Amino acid sequence: MAGSTVRNGRQGRRLTAWAVRATAAAACGTLALTACGSTKDTGASSASGGTGKVGVILPLLTSPFWQSYNDYVPKMAKSEGVQALKTVNSNSDPSQQITDINNELNQGVKGLVVAPLDSAAIEAGLDQAERKGVPVVAVDVAPDKGKVAMVVRADNVAYGEKACEYLGAHITSGKVVQIMGDLASVNGRDRSEAFRACVKKKYPKLKVLEIPAKWESDTAASKLDTLLNANPDIKGIYMQAGGVYLAPTLQTLKSKGLLKTAGKAGHITIVSNDGIPQEFDAIRKGEIDATVSQPADAYAKYGMYYIKAAMAGKTFKPGPTDHDSTIVKLPSGILEDQLPAPLVTKDNVDDANLWGNTVK
Repeated sequence: MAGSTVRNGRQGRRLTAWAVRATAAAACGTLALTACGSTKDTGASSASGGTGKVGVILPLLTSPFWQSYNDYVPKMAKSEGVQALKTVNSNSDPSQQITDINNELNQGVKGLVVAPLDSAAIEAGLDQAERKGVPVVAVDVAPDKGKVAMVVRADNVAYGEKACEYLGAHITSGKVVQIMGDLASVNGRDRSEAFRACVKKKYPKLKVLEIPAKWESDTAASKLDTLLNANPDIKGIYMQAGGVYLAPTLQTLKSKGLLKTAGKAGHITIVSNDGIPQEFDAIRKGEIDATVSQPADAYAKYGMYYIKAAMAGKTFKPGPTDHDSTIVKLPSGILEDQLPAPLVTKDNVDDANLWGNTVK
């Protein structure tokens, strides 16, 4: 998804060069509260001393990606020494998410870890938290405005670029489709714009057709069906969120006799985003060709890490970390830890280090 302005099963995840060389990591030292010399104690938000209850708010639980993230939260909270309350599901409703934030604040939480549904709408909830002196870590989606201690997110521009480059390497010319997320979300915008720009620059013989699906599985299915009726010669598909688009896409292709496995004549090359077990199975079967593994486990781990640091009054600066990522400053001024998100193909789909191979 993991991408994340969501409704009825929507899921939803700028700057490049986040992978860190070993030498950079070594120069950084240990991130355990130091991220390359990028922390300092401001004294402004250290009243809790890094302790206290933490509220964790999910965007939805109808996607396998968010189900996995939800399962990781208590495990990672325990390993990071964070007292996380039972997760709250905003059920794909941005307005409900603001209410959820307010409810958690009224319970006296000392920190919040939130996966925003809407990059703009979340500002109201962030303002509530700031007024109460409660630090917030955003996971998967960067807010357009508002105060957060850190955004824990993979490079969504790279998602779109990796999908473009994979399709471009396997399709010389013809029509390709990108099934987009919600453009009200920075994740949907980043992936869509990056894919579009990459194709235009590197693979001008490809024609991009677009489906604005808003992270909705039923919208993706109906619009793909209509598009295929008019364009039965589609050669490639980029799904921006496998958690909500994989099943409807495969079902639609199958219903039209267009689901051909890799290596067979007429196979449509498909690249996805998320890294869920269902995508891995589809790669093994040859139904899709690749996915970008969005790190559900690392989202939970570093969401807990950064909220504990923020509650202790720690702050961060841009720079490489010791976990193969780089903290960058977004145009909004917000800091984002861009975690690695590897491309998964038939060559590495069985890698035991991929989180999608560790869950059932």
